Amino acid sequence: MTHPVCPQSESIPLIDMDNVPVHCNVLWPTRAAALSAPRGDIHLTYLPACGHTYNPAFDAALMEYTQEYENSLHFSPHFQEYATALANGLIAKYDLYGKDIVEIGAGKGDFLIMLCAMSGNRGWGYDPSYVPEPGYTAPNVTFVEDFYTEKYIDQRADLIVCRHVLEHIEDPDAFLAQVRRAVGEQQSVVFFEVPNALWTLRRGGIWDVIYEHCSYYSPSSLAHLFRRHGFRVLAVNEVFGGQFLTIEATPAGGEQAADAAGDNGHTPDGRAAIGAEDLLALTADARAFAANYAAKRDEWRARLRALAAAGQRGVVWGAGSKGVTFLNATGAGEEIVAVVDINPRKQGKYVAGTGQRIVAPADLPALRPDFVIIMNANYRAEIGEMLAEAGVMAEILVA
Repeated sequence: MTHPVCPQSESIPLIDMDNVPVHCNVLWPTRAAALSAPRGDIHLTYLPACGHTYNPAFDAALMEYTQEYENSLHFSPHFQEYATALANGLIAKYDLYGKDIVEIGAGKGDFLIMLCAMSGNRGWGYDPSYVPEPGYTAPNVTFVEDFYTEKYIDQRADLIVCRHVLEHIEDPDAFLAQVRRAVGEQQSVVFFEVPNALWTLRRGGIWDVIYEHCSYYSPSSLAHLFRRHGFRVLAVNEVFGGQFLTIEATPAGGEQAADAAGDNGHTPDGRAAIGAEDLLALTADARAFAANYAAKRDEWRARLRALAAAGQRGVVWGAGSKGVTFLNATGAGEEIVAVVDINPRKQGKYVAGTGQRIVAPADLPALRPDFVIIMNANYRAEIGEMLAEAGVMAEILVA
């Protein structure tokens, strides 16, 4: 089998998760529909040659990104603060004033609108899940409800943005080759953001493993991929408390482009995305991940059963990927009475696989939960404030 990113690598099997919902970010109108959501298998596999992790059992035919797909985090003040700082940083670093910006996988348009509104840029966003919302657009931003394909590569861009899309792409080599053709001879800056596989493998981020993500990038594999396809890597950074990776790149030329196939994942200025010793350490972490995954999953299964036996009922906070994976991996039952999410687009719908209803924070006093399970510790302070405002005194547990 040909592996993505570093095809010459051997492979190390990590974990199997069978019969999981194929979409964590498609929520369902009824509990019955949620319980019968489409399912697939995950056979997580690690490639030690470049530090890449992927799911060879992924079947792209099961995926359907429509307007029902909803993964926006911009309703969170904490995430909004992060995104605003990210946009300001890109504008300042690359002099993005009155420039042309293309976003591949623009979602509902939050970030592209921000980039253009801040400094008079012009934007083009491509995403089949985009839904126009009255009053939530900008006169200098155009959205195309379609995948970014060859027919759009002639759109000029000073900056190409692609956030939390690459991990969904079954053939990242073909995708990066297409982006490189779109850049052509322009000195465009390319900015990608993906989940950080170092966080998943080293910090026990087991709830980050979802069917939609067919690839999990480490700093090494991300830089390796870009250099293989004719990019000069300017920077690879761990951001958002280490949970995300960002990469900044421009077109490479001459010897560097010709040498890309032999790249070891280092940035051209000598700042290693991850060194050889670190790559060996990451491989050891990957080997340990399977045992860590089973231990943490089983611990939470036992904990939920104990809470149920004690007559306690609670909620999970966060109807995103982490929350949906947690509920399905632990087989959560009636002890979880609802899932809380501040995104109004999710409220009133149901979680794929386990069928809990998604409610607003304002609904919590009526539910009177004994405990609240937080899926991402980055939001603990924000969630604590909301619980206090609602007068909810439940115990907070971090998954």
